[in-house]
Amino acid sequence: MARENNTTLASRPLKEVYAVSRLVREARSVLEGSFPLLWVEGEISNLAMPASGHIYFTLKDAAAQVRCAMFKMRNRQLRFTPKNGMQVLLRVRVTLYEGRGEFQLVVEHMEEAGSGALQRAYEALKHRLGEEGLFDQAHKKVLPTLPRTIGVVSSPDGAAVHDILTVLKRRFPVANVILYPVIVQGTDSAKQIADAILVADQRQECDVLMITRGGGSLEDLWSFNDEKVARAIFSCTIPIISAVGHEIDFTIADFVADVRAPTPSAAAEIAVPDGAELLLKIQNNFRRLNSLIMHRIHADNRHVLHLKQRLPQPQARIRQQMQSLDKLEQQLTRSCLHIMNNKRQQLDYWSVRLKHPQAEIEIQKHKVVHFSERLGNSIQQKLQKYQLHLTQQIRTLSAVSPLNTLERGYSITTAVKTGKVVHNTNDIELNQQINVRLQQGSLLCEIKEIKE
Repeated sequence: MARENNTTLASRPLKEVYAVSRLVREARSVLEGSFPLLWVEGEISNLAMPASGHIYFTLKDAAAQVRCAMFKMRNRQLRFTPKNGMQVLLRVRVTLYEGRGEFQLVVEHMEEAGSGALQRAYEALKHRLGEEGLFDQAHKKVLPTLPRTIGVVSSPDGAAVHDILTVLKRRFPVANVILYPVIVQGTDSAKQIADAILVADQRQECDVLMITRGGGSLEDLWSFNDEKVARAIFSCTIPIISAVGHEIDFTIADFVADVRAPTPSAAAEIAVPDGAELLLKIQNNFRRLNSLIMHRIHADNRHVLHLKQRLPQPQARIRQQMQSLDKLEQQLTRSCLHIMNNKRQQLDYWSVRLKHPQAEIEIQKHKVVHFSERLGNSIQQKLQKYQLHLTQQIRTLSAVSPLNTLERGYSITTAVKTGKVVHNTNDIELNQQINVRLQQGSLLCEIKEIKE
């Protein structure tokens, strides 16, 4: 009978039995793999903040609740202190706490629920302005090295202005400060800030402009996330330093400005040099310059001394020059005598070769007379030849001249209007005037009758 029971147990399939730890671990893997990082909104209750720095609480709404844990490394980024009953927006990972097998949320980020919409609006505006190029490094202006006048756009009652003035007085007291008073939070604050930037840009009385306020929540800093303020900063020709909030706070104004400072005090330190360091640098440069000048003077003195040692005594130099002058004078005298002798010899030579000019003049006179007679004869012959030719031409012209015809009683008739000779009755008309040329004078006639 016992053998039969053992046989029956051996024939049954073995069942997979989970340990509790394995079951919880695998359930945790399923949960964490099924949900990505997500946002959850609810109310804090059962808040516990032990000395370890971790935060434990329950997040609930009207219908359900879930346990949450936020560890110390994430707590450091909190901008507020969580309290029971506070409505919060959480960025969480869904998981399972294996120690108690409890479903829980591990919080990566926590913010007050009211600021969630502002945060999304902030991210949307940041993305849009970034796409337009308002944050590009190419548009950033360089801060002046030694600004004479510094403009501050801020609330005159805020601690930011006091901090800036304190730093400027300590670091660079010669700088002038112009305050453009505005309100830094509230309904009209963004418009006032944008208008103040525009006024500063129009007046051009500042070398650098600071836009600043103290720290606060996202709602408190919202004026510096306004699009009008961002575009006013981008359009301003004066270099702008943005110092809004604390070091962990970033606004749209910080991204558009030419330089971002973590605090107002840091903005003042960035805007101006340290006067003490600058004075020390000037003193060091003065000492270096003085040392270089003295070194140059000593070097030049050594050079002059060296040249002075190489320079001979003036008396010896003068004696050498006088000797040289005497030698040159002797050479010049010999040269002049040599040249004069040569010229005298040449003069004698040409005097011998040169004939008396009177005989040549007589010869040339005879030639002139001879050529004058020949020229007169040639002219006379030419005149006689041309006169004979002219006479012949006159006779030929007289033979064909119409004036000879007029001498025999004929006349020449021309039309007054055209000046053409009338050959036929068809060339004239009744009442037309004609001119009749006679041997002596002419007649102006009018046609009264035409006969064929």
